[in-house]
Amino acid sequence: METIIGVRFRTAGKIYHFSPGQLTIAKGQHVIVETARGMECGRVVTGPEEIEPAPDAQPLKVIQRIANAHDLQRVEDNRKHEKEARVICKKKIREHGLPMKLVSVEYTFDLNKIIFYFTADGRIDFRDLVKDLASVFRTRIELRQIGVRDEAKMMGGIGCCGRPLCCATFLGDFEPVSIRMAKEQNLSLNPTKISGICGRLMCCLKYESDCYCGQCPKQVKKIQPPQQGGRVVTVDGEGKVISLNQQRRTATILLDNSRTVVAAWEDVIEQEVEVESAEQKAPEVKREPREERRPSKRERTGSRRPREGREHGSRSGRNGSNGNGSNGNGSNGNGSNGSSEQAREHSSRSRRSRRPRENRSAERQSRSHNARRPRAPREKQESGQPKEQARQDAKS
Repeated sequence: METIIGVRFRTAGKIYHFSPGQLTIAKGQHVIVETARGMECGRVVTGPEEIEPAPDAQPLKVIQRIANAHDLQRVEDNRKHEKEARVICKKKIREHGLPMKLVSVEYTFDLNKIIFYFTADGRIDFRDLVKDLASVFRTRIELRQIGVRDEAKMMGGIGCCGRPLCCATFLGDFEPVSIRMAKEQNLSLNPTKISGICGRLMCCLKYESDCYCGQCPKQVKKIQPPQQGGRVVTVDGEGKVISLNQQRRTATILLDNSRTVVAAWEDVIEQEVEVESAEQKAPEVKREPREERRPSKRERTGSRRPREGREHGSRSGRNGSNGNGSNGNGSNGNGSNGSSEQAREHSSRSRRSRRPRENRSAERQSRSHNARRPRAPREKQESGQPKEQARQDAKS
């Protein structure tokens, strides 16, 4: 285990950790430590803590000593020198005509370096300015360009809420802020209303987002808010939730009688909606068994007589009635006998088993063109003669 303490060198600045060594240091004391910029005087913001050091972590620097009255007086003198250096630097910037804005000046504790913070729209060539400042102060000069958020943090101010800026009072680091955080908090998406004095989105949107989203570790919400758009039951009756107020923990409800009320979350009960299963919604339909089964298509076609036989039988019947009947033998004589004999002959032909398709195709190919069934002459068909009579003439 290793003992560490947290030290902050500026108001609302970043916290750096050091090892106390053999010293007994309490929270709120000023200490002198060695940093990358040299000796610095800082204030202890977190007391001694026991932590498990990481295997690949570098060893912490040890605090040199606890600051005394002489060290604190030296810090105050440095603050006065910073104001004088700021006036001189602004004068040099105007002389060189550089498009930059000086924000702050910082002296190190041992007066080994002076740091000038400025803002600019683009890249600035300040090499001549550094030479003039070095000739005036006779020490190391560093010019550091910062952003608009860092500028607001250093200069401070009053926010739109009427309180000092959060970044200048207690926020140590800047965290990214998105427009979605403002949308989750039901704020207006107007940029002028959700932006700070720096022109960026307000920092409070980030560190307050957890409380609005229900993920705050310090607050355990026992009562969950009702769903927006859901059905609820209140003292005044049933209705639908229109909107929610997270800060006041209230809900605006539109009742069934077209009346709008505002009720606390504790006085609202969500209405349980019973969802019927799909089986209950769709009742079963009992189908009665069919008594008679419809014949299949093959059975219906098999029971019919061949078309050629029917036509030939009808034609033979007509021939018998027209031929023999006209000769004086009578309409019910030879004509009817001829038609019945032809019908028996065709029925016997239909009962014969069909030959395989392959044999039939081979037989068709072997048959000569003259042995095929002759067709009716075209002249007779064009003259308007019926097709049946044309076939009979072709047979004859």
